[in-house]
Amino acid sequence: MSTPFYVSPQQAMADRAEYARKGIARGRSVVVLQYTDGVVFVAENPSRALHKVSEIYDRIAFAAVGKYNEFENLRIGGVRYADLRGYTYDREDVTARGLANVYAQTLGTIFSSAAEKPYEVELIVAEVGNAPEDDQIYRLPHDGSIVDEHGSVAVGGSADQISTYLDQRHRDGMTLSEALKLAVESLSRDNNGGERTLTAEQLEVATLDRTRPQQRKFKRILGGQLSRLLDGHSDAGAEEPAADAEAGDGTAETGASDEGTTAKEAGDKKAGGKGTNGKGAAGKDDSDEESGPLL
Repeated sequence: MSTPFYVSPQQAMADRAEYARKGIARGRSVVVLQYTDGVVFVAENPSRALHKVSEIYDRIAFAAVGKYNEFENLRIGGVRYADLRGYTYDREDVTARGLANVYAQTLGTIFSSAAEKPYEVELIVAEVGNAPEDDQIYRLPHDGSIVDEHGSVAVGGSADQISTYLDQRHRDGMTLSEALKLAVESLSRDNNGGERTLTAEQLEVATLDRTRPQQRKFKRILGGQLSRLLDGHSDAGAEEPAADAEAGDGTAETGASDEGTTAKEAGDKKAGGKGTNGKGAAGKDDSDEESGPLL
């Protein structure tokens, strides 16, 4: 009778961690930087249908790299958590710290479960405060740990190399144009130290802008506005309608109705609630149902 194959728990966890890290490293990098008026998200992403950066709630946004279907499921769950908490209690009770804890529990449970493979994703959850010192940025690796970041952070691809580049050059008080140019410079460097050119069409850029008069601080930067910022022109000027449309960054109820009635639906029935007031966390979502690709 043959002896059953045995793998120590330590080796099994090491193998699962290596599997997840390799998947994440194959994705294109995402960079998040603080600037004087908020937080900017810059991702290398030529797709206009599959977003790597999205709004979660009023002051909170989400960025991810890895398997699209896996981090999209997490994003939808995060929106529902935020929407329900904001509707049940108050909008101020929805925080990046609370959301990061929810994601950490989910990722940790999946990572330690022998019944399923670990998620090949790495997440960033950020919240813009009333002042730069109140901003919060959390990085969540595949194993569910939480890393409190300050100033700048990079995930996916050559994250270590990009982080080193950012640490040496990022400073407090940068304008949006300066922060964006630094982010693109860091993403443009390859593993051999050379540089390539990234155009506006290859980038997904969004901000959490504390100066916006609206309750929702998330804004995508698209088209001519992005091109002008990349060319070094002033951040000041009128917002383009397309950049402020916010389509595709809200409650993302598409493809998720099997999880039951959401707070958005509850809000539609009870418009008097003090949370989202029947509007959901942030509007509709236009993300594809396509799953599987590494982004």
